Amino acid sequence: MIAEGILVLDFGGQYAHLIGRRVRELGVYAEVVPYHRWHEAINPDVKGVILSGGPRSVYEDQAPKVPTELFQMGKPILGICYGAQLMAEALGGRVEKGSAGEYGQAELLVKQPYPLFAGTPSRQRVWMSHGDLVVAAPPGFERAGSTQNCPWAAFQKPPYLFAVQFHPEVVHSEYGKQIFANFVLSICKANKNWTAEDYGPRLIAQIQEQVGSGRVLGALSGGVDSAVAAALTLRAVGSRLTCIYVDTGLQRLDDLSHVEQLAEQLGLDLRIVQAQDRFLSALSGIVDPEQKRKIIGATFIETFEQAAGSLGAFDYFLQGTLYPDVVESGGGLTAIIKSHHNVGGLPEKMGWRLLEPLRWFYKDEVREFGSWLGIDREFLMRHPFPGPGLAVRIIGPVTEEALSIERRAHALLDQILMEEGVYYDVWQAFPVFTGIKSVAVKGDARHYGWVLAVRIVQSQDAMTADWYRASPELLERIASALTAQIPEISRVVYDITTKPPATIEWE
Repeated sequence: MIAEGILVLDFGGQYAHLIGRRVRELGVYAEVVPYHRWHEAINPDVKGVILSGGPRSVYEDQAPKVPTELFQMGKPILGICYGAQLMAEALGGRVEKGSAGEYGQAELLVKQPYPLFAGTPSRQRVWMSHGDLVVAAPPGFERAGSTQNCPWAAFQKPPYLFAVQFHPEVVHSEYGKQIFANFVLSICKANKNWTAEDYGPRLIAQIQEQVGSGRVLGALSGGVDSAVAAALTLRAVGSRLTCIYVDTGLQRLDDLSHVEQLAEQLGLDLRIVQAQDRFLSALSGIVDPEQKRKIIGATFIETFEQAAGSLGAFDYFLQGTLYPDVVESGGGLTAIIKSHHNVGGLPEKMGWRLLEPLRWFYKDEVREFGSWLGIDREFLMRHPFPGPGLAVRIIGPVTEEALSIERRAHALLDQILMEEGVYYDVWQAFPVFTGIKSVAVKGDARHYGWVLAVRIVQSQDAMTADWYRASPELLERIASALTAQIPEISRVVYDITTKPPATIEWE
């Protein structure tokens, strides 16, 4: 621990780092480590331990475990989902596969409100995602809450041991923040010691320590993540950072101008590489989204390698990787959801080492760092954009026609949301070229054009997301503008799927 706080043991759950994030929202430092580093809880700076969820079953032979000694240290411990089941089994309870799993929202009936549920109602909505369940709590534990399908949805042995089957770290658990506050501040008595202003200098110091006297080649994409990563690194190494913007032909209409303005503002050494034909050629005929992502990633690295050859030797390759990218790509113990072009390492032949200062942070935290670094708010509040660009917003092969439609539709959608005062109220909004054609009537004549899907979501961290309840008037304006101003479009549909089960992007 580099500061007093909470230790989160990661058992491979999709939301492990979201737990750490929730603790940091309380102004308390949190560190997330693999479960086999449980012994770090001995550190006197650790005020409490949280056990994350995970994809395994505790009764499996090779399931990740921690020794019973952890629960006997006299420090507060909160088990979540798999962590709750692990606590139950380790201390003499029983865990079995449920006859029916619980996925999504459930109603929790709180039976013992203190101390974990202090300040929350006796009935509350929680987010469940489990197939196994605790059928018998360990000796000495009392029932704290239950749902229709989970009799031991929460159990405890005050003053130190607490367990919940649901996920309080997910925003769909309506009193999750209060539950974490009760555990971290009241039960663990942790001190508030974390802000972006406090952590920014630490990140800069970490970059300086990692890079030493080496040179860094930075990848600028036009998005917030790579920009903040570059600004942090510039503070750390100064003129030893050179940034390259690769024009892949897969970006939004105004991305290049945004990058040039940012480089001028920060004083970055920026080089621009035109590589549209190279990327489109590599993607020709490719339909599978995972193959698209891998091709784009490989082509990106090859392009950088060639561009860097004329700039001298570099020691590090800077990327704006965030934690959601790592999670979805199967980082650590988690299952692979989809690969990200900026996750997975570099070819050994390049001789570069990866520099990813934002790897364990979320978008809103990155924006806080950017504000601290003096980057304009208008740039920082741009909606997230996928590393592979418009290629993963085109279902089917990436063609010039599909890219043209996507660029125009994206710019038009952004313009409408700005004019309606909605843009900054939502997390992300974008069109998807579905690759499907549909009959329409334009100018009293039959028109056979493309179907475009519009996705607008609200989120705090991209780990979960809810579809935006746009007014009928707004949806009508969007559909009318897209079909009228982009002649190739015949129909517009609106995506109302949450994450989970869907991801935010379609591919």
